[in-house]
Amino acid sequence: MKIQLRFFAALREKLGVSQESIDIPDDIKTIDDLKNYLCKRNALWSEVLAGNQVIRCALNQVMVDSSTPLSDDAEVAFFPPVTGG
Repeated sequence: MKIQLRFFAALREKLGVSQESIDIPDDIKTIDDLKNYLCKRNALWSEVLAGNQVIRCALNQVMVDSSTPLSDDAEVAFFPPVTGG
């Protein structure tokens, strides 16, 4: 399955990438599966995506939770929670 990844704010800065297109294995079914898959890239990805930080996700520009199923050609965006003041 091919998906588009987008990273925003501090996640983009820490990972050094704003977007990429990847092919994922067939056993990656949900947002949570995808995060776990990306964490296996290296220690930095694991620290950024699986650390103690809260990470928000959007699938095709709609906010979703980690159990949301993925679909082919989906756009998955990861970003930190937004705060205001």
